Amino acid sequence: MPEAYLEASYRNGKLLAAYLHLGPRAGRKSVRTEEIGPALLVDYAANGDPMGVKITTPDLVTTRDVNAVLRKLGLPEMTPGQLHPLRAA
Repeated sequence: MPEAYLEASYRNGKLLAAYLHLGPRAGRKSVRTEEIGPALLVDYAANGDPMGVKITTPDLVTTRDVNAVLRKLGLPEMTPGQLHPLRAA
């Protein structure tokens, strides 16, 4: 898997939501979304591969929560530094 990266959305300086991209997106679209934990949704491609994790309420989600989802998906965990934008706002 290429390195995952976090995209954060802000309004008036307040973190509203975030999206953890899990791999290349070129030509792929999400065909299914599954709630996998409180404030955490996983988007899946047509072939069943996870594409990303929507973090709908970042102030309720911890690094441990995100890593639990990644473990369920069989993917490498993120470090607190990689998820720092969730706490920086």
